[in-house]
Amino acid sequence: MSRTQSLGSVTACTSWLDSSAIKAIVNINNNHSNNGNMATDGDVIDKDKLTYRLLPQSILKYFNVTENTGEVYVTNSKLIDREVNSLYSATLQARDTNNLIGTTVLEISLTDINDKPPKINPNSYNVFVKEGEKFRLQIEATDADEPESPNSKIVFAIVPTKYSENFTIDAATGVLTNSTELDREALEPAAKGKIELNITATDKGVPALMTSAAVTVNVEDVNDNKPIFTASSYEFSVKEGVKGDFVGSVWARDLDQALDFNRISFTILGGSIGSFIIRTEANGTGYRGDINVDPDVELDYEAKTKEFNLQVEGMDLSGSRAEVEVKIKVLDVNDERPEFKPEGPLQVEENSKDTGSLGSFSAEDKDGNSSLVYQMESCECRCNGTYEPCDWMLVDGKGAVTINPEAKLDYEECDKVKVWAQVVDENTEVGENNSISAAEMVVDIVDVNDNAPEFLISDAVIVLVSETASKGSSVTQVTATDRDSGINKEIEFKVTKVKYEDTNSQIEDFRTIFEAVTTQQKDFYVGIIQPTEGLDSSKKGKYLVNVTATDRGGLYASTELKIFIIDKSFKVEVRFGLPKTEVVASRDSITLALSAATKSAVYVTAIIDDPSRVRALGDTLMMAYFVYPNGSALSEQDVNKKFTDPKNYDLLAPYNLENVGKVTVVQEPTNTLQFGLLGLLGGLVIVLIVLTTTLVCTRRSYRTKLKAAKAMKYTNMENTDNQRGGPVVPGTNKYTMEGANPVLNLNIDTVTDLGFDEESSNVERISVNSFDDGMSLHSENDRTMMVIQEEDEESINIEPLGAALAQRANRREAGSSEMGFTNPAFSVTDL
Repeated sequence: MSRTQSLGSVTACTSWLDSSAIKAIVNINNNHSNNGNMATDGDVIDKDKLTYRLLPQSILKYFNVTENTGEVYVTNSKLIDREVNSLYSATLQARDTNNLIGTTVLEISLTDINDKPPKINPNSYNVFVKEGEKFRLQIEATDADEPESPNSKIVFAIVPTKYSENFTIDAATGVLTNSTELDREALEPAAKGKIELNITATDKGVPALMTSAAVTVNVEDVNDNKPIFTASSYEFSVKEGVKGDFVGSVWARDLDQALDFNRISFTILGGSIGSFIIRTEANGTGYRGDINVDPDVELDYEAKTKEFNLQVEGMDLSGSRAEVEVKIKVLDVNDERPEFKPEGPLQVEENSKDTGSLGSFSAEDKDGNSSLVYQMESCECRCNGTYEPCDWMLVDGKGAVTINPEAKLDYEECDKVKVWAQVVDENTEVGENNSISAAEMVVDIVDVNDNAPEFLISDAVIVLVSETASKGSSVTQVTATDRDSGINKEIEFKVTKVKYEDTNSQIEDFRTIFEAVTTQQKDFYVGIIQPTEGLDSSKKGKYLVNVTATDRGGLYASTELKIFIIDKSFKVEVRFGLPKTEVVASRDSITLALSAATKSAVYVTAIIDDPSRVRALGDTLMMAYFVYPNGSALSEQDVNKKFTDPKNYDLLAPYNLENVGKVTVVQEPTNTLQFGLLGLLGGLVIVLIVLTTTLVCTRRSYRTKLKAAKAMKYTNMENTDNQRGGPVVPGTNKYTMEGANPVLNLNIDTVTDLGFDEESSNVERISVNSFDDGMSLHSENDRTMMVIQEEDEESINIEPLGAALAQRANRREAGSSEMGFTNPAFSVTDL
């Protein structure tokens, strides 16, 4: 205490030198002092001059005295403690001015104050109790203050906490018990069954002092709970096609907090169909059951089962169980390749400009979330029976087949289109995204009547002999075709107009004296032109006949035919020194020779015996017309002039043409006397020449007959109308069969046999073979007009008929004004 805190005053008598002891009792406490004078002196001089001292020296650290007043005080309150030492003894000495001393013994007793708080022993408690059991704990506390005083009386209490309401404590005795049944599962899991209580012990002193102690109540777990799933049911989804894929987790917990009681294992009881497995994992305060697709199973959305209902069980170690339903939906994964549906052919009319869809490719995808896009791969058109790339069709992303606006559909060019397309699923997640193969779409181009008939190239100039042109006879024919198909290509011919042009080029309308009869030959239509009446033989001009070809749709084309009329005044009689049978048999070769000699077309109207000249072998007349391509005919004089041309002698001589004119030789005047002797000599020479010529001509005639027979054989191979069982032997009325020797049937007089047979056999054989190799005769239904180039004078020794035929092809290109040509519209046979 400070110096001002006095314990009290002591009074002492100092009237003798050796003062007697004075005993004083001073009651102090830690917080008070006793103030006042404690000694007296009888001497007046010493009044108020006494000095005090506290002995022994050791007491001074606890107590001391004021030197002038005698006030005893506490020097250090921290060192005095009633509960350590409640009574102190000290000597108080009083000294006067004369140094006389008086003493007294002080007994200083400390009075109790409430300076000691209660003490709980031990200062903490850790107790264990099973949940559900009764709990009792004795809390013990002491107080060092004066016993039985209020300062030492203790009151127990529980500091309110989260779980303090579950307990009560006797305030006087300190007995702690549970007021409710303890449930570990009701505690926070983090507490792990521990309940922390704070117990206080408070004395009744003033002011009251308190102390506290911690009491830990360990609520031991009892397996009194079964597993509980966190949800009443679960619903998951999983993608198809992934083995071992994670599906979802079920959660369950056991409120028992001991590991031995709350450990849970999961099992799939049913509904899995062997497709799922479940694994148990501890997770926080509970357990997790992870459901996965079986690693050996690949779910297929396209299969029958698209949803599974699993019964999952959770069981703890004590066998307590709980069940929950788990619904698993299989999600469609875009793993299926799209497939095309078969589509029938499409149709579109040619020339169509329709921009809309003709039809569509169609594909399906088993996946539910597919996004199909179509792509054209190629396009081919069937043209003339062969497919080739084209660009007539387009395919858009939706599969629609449309016409390429830049293309022109023409049935006559191509009648069918094939389009190949591929389909792609843009949402494909697994595998290929396109169809296995491309699809084919056939587009038939429908024909429309957009083509008029077309006349085929033919000669529009026809030469007609009036005496042969009777009503209903065939004058000529025209041919046409139509590029359209079906009924659109059917053609009908009609003579729409007839005009007449005379020799002065004057044209006038004429009545329709011709008609057209329509026939069909395969893909072509033929119009046979016939007179509707007999033609006037006096007319020498030409008819301009307009012929139209019209299809079923009314489209038509027209052409004009020029029909020249040749009257009887131009008929020429050609006399042959051969029997009629031979002339008939050699008609084709004779006609070719006559045509080559005159450079004109020869129209034979009749072959008859000459009634005015009858010989042993007989003469034959051939009635014929000689006509140029421009329709002009040769007169008898013109024909004779051609025949008398020396260039044609060798060409015509083999046929014994009797009216061939002789070449007139003009000689200069000579001196008779001068040449008399020469004349005689010449006569002899002439006789010799005649004899020699006779022999040569005989041999030559024989060779010529062989060649004629060979030519006739080739001719009769083409035209068998006049053949009578075999080739005719020239100069006879006998026929031989194929392979026979035409000479064997001849009666050869040995007198006239000059012996040339053996010598000339090889030469003749070579001549005949050369004739075979260099000659080919083809009849064209009596419509052929031969063109023969004029012979070179240096090639007189070339066999006449063979030379003419060999040069036939080359002469056709010469383009002479007198050159003949082939007119398929005119037939001598028709005449």
